[in-house]
Amino acid sequence: MAAAMAGDKRPNYVRLPREKTPLFLNQSTFEIGKSYTLRRGKDVALFGTGVMTYQLLLAAEKLANEYDIQAEVIHFPTIKPLDEDAVLDAAQKCQAVITAEEGQIAGGFGSSVAEVLSENLPVKMKRIGVNDTFGESGKMSELWKKHGLDVDSIVRSVVNFLQ
Repeated sequence: MAAAMAGDKRPNYVRLPREKTPLFLNQSTFEIGKSYTLRRGKDVALFGTGVMTYQLLLAAEKLANEYDIQAEVIHFPTIKPLDEDAVLDAAQKCQAVITAEEGQIAGGFGSSVAEVLSENLPVKMKRIGVNDTFGESGKMSELWKKHGLDVDSIVRSVVNFLQ
């Protein structure tokens, strides 16, 4: 990532978690503006960025095992530029999209996805993230639960969204 950013003339920004997080990518290369499909599915496309993608992978397993919902999980390590082709391909395939992000949903990753979809391929969409509240300090797991970003909350959101 650092090498790709050093070779890019545009402004760049990296957000790193404070707590230790699981390593869930086996990518030996990193390309700015490229997403990675980590799980194939047909019922709903789950788009994540940062550590939220790992939560989506866990939620997708639970959705498959407990609800027979096959979720496609796509990781967007960069949100600007956004991999619009991946957004549109997954939306076309699944006809339902959910984004998950640790930050504010207003003006964030989900908003970028919503702009692409609304202008090109309107489909059913939901954004999961922090809903217009001030940031707080705490353990990542506690904050995820409070804001509906833990695995069980994501699963409930997906199931309710698809009903």
